[in-house]
Amino acid sequence: MLTVETAAALLRRRELSSVDLVRAALDRADAFDDRLGAYVSRFDDAALAAANRADADFAAGVDRGPLQGIPVGIKDNLFTTDGPTTAQTLVRDPSWDTRPEATAVSRLKAAGAVVLGKLTLSEFAIGPPGPDAPFPRPRNPWDIRCWPGGSSSGTGVAVAAGFVLAGLGTDSAGSIRMPAAACGISGLKPTFGRVPVSGSVPLAASLDHVGPMARTVWDCAAMLRTIAGHDGADATSLREPVPDYLAELAAPLGNLRVGVVPVGMAHSAVPGLFDDMLTVLRSLGLTTTTVDLPAEQATVAATKVILSAESFETHRKTLASRWRDYGRATRVRVATGAFVTDAELDRARRRRAATRERLAGLFRSVDVVASVTMPVPAPEYGPGERLDRELISAAAATVRYWSCTGYPALAIPMGFTAEGLPLSLQLAAPPLRESVLFRVGDAVQRATDWHLREPPLPEVAAALARARIEPGDDLAALAAAYQGHRADAEALRNEEG
Repeated sequence: MLTVETAAALLRRRELSSVDLVRAALDRADAFDDRLGAYVSRFDDAALAAANRADADFAAGVDRGPLQGIPVGIKDNLFTTDGPTTAQTLVRDPSWDTRPEATAVSRLKAAGAVVLGKLTLSEFAIGPPGPDAPFPRPRNPWDIRCWPGGSSSGTGVAVAAGFVLAGLGTDSAGSIRMPAAACGISGLKPTFGRVPVSGSVPLAASLDHVGPMARTVWDCAAMLRTIAGHDGADATSLREPVPDYLAELAAPLGNLRVGVVPVGMAHSAVPGLFDDMLTVLRSLGLTTTTVDLPAEQATVAATKVILSAESFETHRKTLASRWRDYGRATRVRVATGAFVTDAELDRARRRRAATRERLAGLFRSVDVVASVTMPVPAPEYGPGERLDRELISAAAATVRYWSCTGYPALAIPMGFTAEGLPLSLQLAAPPLRESVLFRVGDAVQRATDWHLREPPLPEVAAALARARIEPGDDLAALAAAYQGHRADAEALRNEEG
């Protein structure tokens, strides 16, 4: 499966056209998206027209950067001129169709990226879709019985399945990093304010981030270089200059210091894989030392209080007038903000400020903090397509910590469970130090190949088609069996080897 980096090189050597790349991506979605539910809407004609323009620019010697001609997808809470925005809700504001395009989307287009469509999400980026909601239900391409993470579910699915090479997600409490972890890809929550949120459906004003999701760290760096930077339409947007993240990837790692957050309660595969990644970091010349996150439990609690209060404020009027139009899980989660008192919200915000001060001290002794992204693999959907919300809430603690502080955090694959589900490493750094995360993450990915592993659905489908078997509801079980077969085949190959 191609990465942005590889495809960009092929496009510049004229060994691949953007039109061919886009058609292949659309064909792949045609083959598998009815099972995976990544797309809310597709812009096939507009995408092919944009791909033709990218090819014409290449032919004329016009090069807009590494994203020129690259197929990307957009989370469907970011406004686009190509088609409607739904935020995957029935409480849809008709004015969204006339709003200016999201700044991050416009910047991607200006860089020559080809937008293929809008991708599924949790309702308003906070509530899982109800079983009767008229929207696709995203499924994990590694095992379609499982949740792909949220709320940027469709972006995680589309990148992992090869429907797009990169995409945009949003993250208020882990919504980029959780689907990146569950789907086995890379995803970055940037520093708060580094990427404008203008042109997005708001959720929680002091927590909302827009960020990149892609197969590799290099690809995320190319995306961030394009979408970052001040925008006057966003009052939270930072004015600091945007580095050339790709150029900075070439800088030597030097003696970077990694603070390691010990693994707590976790799936049995997690501790060993996490230790393996720490071994990789040390082999790259980095030093590691054990650290504790300052006020971890209180800061995670503060994230939840702030998210509840600010999302309730965002939805207060429509909750009162259109209560039943929200999905049940969404309206209950958002209405929880009605219980938050002014004193409690003030206490949560003071906790956030105090944690930031203590983190500034921690980052005088380390350059990067490493932890697991989630301590468990993607959970299965339960009866009635329900999810174990307590399990997911517990799994989200480490990602929510960095959401509260606004510090940048990067999720990258670190291996798989015996059942073939991805697990993930999270790296965090001080504000505006995304370059450090990219350098470390890219070095790890040059030394490992977890990020290049592909979900088995295409191979499973091809094998069954050759055998003239229609799997029906058994596809998920057959995909799991395929993973077991591949492990056996690999063991035999290694023994010969």
